[in-house]
Amino acid sequence: MILLAIDTSAIASAAILRWHSDEREASVLAEFATEDTKSHAEVLAPAIRALLAEQDLTGAAVDRIVVGVGPGPFTGLRSGIATARALAFAWGTPLAGLMSLDAIAWDVLAGTPAQADSVRSTSALGAPDGQRPAPPSSDFLVATDARRREVYWARYTAAGALADGPHVAYPDALPALPVYGAGAGIYGEKLAEAGAAVVPGFERAQPTAASLGHAAVERLARGEALLDTAPRYLRESDAQVPGPRKKAL
Repeated sequence: MILLAIDTSAIASAAILRWHSDEREASVLAEFATEDTKSHAEVLAPAIRALLAEQDLTGAAVDRIVVGVGPGPFTGLRSGIATARALAFAWGTPLAGLMSLDAIAWDVLAGTPAQADSVRSTSALGAPDGQRPAPPSSDFLVATDARRREVYWARYTAAGALADGPHVAYPDALPALPVYGAGAGIYGEKLAEAGAAVVPGFERAQPTAASLGHAAVERLARGEALLDTAPRYLRESDAQVPGPRKKAL
């Protein structure tokens, strides 16, 4: 089966994975990610088209689409979800969502942090197993930058199961646990004040479509349902409906 994964909760990314429905592992055929957080809508569709062409595939060959549903900023998150919905409608392909923070949680267990300026950390992938980041031995947190000096975060068990969240909060309000993700790298001092520990090697990790696809495949192989595609913004929109005009005196 061919799975197209999309995530724009932080960086814009897409990946094509091949997997068998009775297996828990998938292989990434092609992937794309950009550090630019301001041009998701412009780059995503052409990138997906290029990934398909690279593999000599058409939309009809895609068996399932999975899209990250956040949490994330309004504009970026909408771009990925809207693209996924449009492609699913045009191709007649089943579509589901998955929380974007689950992608980093998958990276944590795999020991392969995905960085903001590269699809995946080549140092982590190329290192011997003994040099890769050690898997967590207790509950851990995943945090990404929510701007406004806040983070999006969720708590996971050592096995990678979601235990709490997602939430948006100031870094010094997080539980005193190991923290993975770019949010940890940005607000390390505030997290330390709360007793939380930033995990080395994951200070710049962002959700990527490839990792999201791997997380989705594992969940589907266990017979678990994925989410719908409703975006998890966690905040009210900054845009306000204009009120009635004031009468001139």
